[in-house]
Amino acid sequence: MAEKLPALAFGELTDVVRFLMEIDKLKSIQRRTKVLGTDRQENTAEHSWHFAVAVMALAPYAGDQVDIFKVLKMAVIHDIVEIDAGDVLVYDLVARQAIHSEEEAAAIRLFGMLPDAQGKEFHHLWHEYEAGESAEAQFALMIDRLMPVLMNLHNQGQSWVENGIRLEQVLSRNAFIADVYPALWDHLKNHLDKAHQSGWLK
Repeated sequence: MAEKLPALAFGELTDVVRFLMEIDKLKSIQRRTKVLGTDRQENTAEHSWHFAVAVMALAPYAGDQVDIFKVLKMAVIHDIVEIDAGDVLVYDLVARQAIHSEEEAAAIRLFGMLPDAQGKEFHHLWHEYEAGESAEAQFALMIDRLMPVLMNLHNQGQSWVENGIRLEQVLSRNAFIADVYPALWDHLKNHLDKAHQSGWLK
């Protein structure tokens, strides 16, 4: 039987390195959306990267009251809890509610791996994002919801079709985008109507 390797120590950075190696597991969490032009499911780490780049690209539309650096932090940590809790379809409201306690436990475990001050900062940011009340959280949530919609609009409604999603579900779950960026919502509604006409949405 192979001898178990001892945990590597990096002085005062040991906890940080341990956390960084633990979140590598996010690359193995598959989402419903497929990578464009492929038959491969997107993983949550890829989604978080795409989300973060979208924050940078859409920053000019955020308004002066939004701290973009804070939004970027939310983008890269918001789904870390999926390492323990897994990914749940955004339109499955019952499952979303049921998994909340698992996500909270995951946040405590994962962010608790970091040195105390950092762990508290990450946990606070995650809670702020989940609450969706601050200007930063609202902008972040808008982009997080926007990206899967854009992916589906450029992928013949792939995950909508595979999961039997209806037009009214997409409109209902994403209507708050109108409060954050009204012009964008008007464009999205137009494209969603066309997706419905094409049979991508029920």
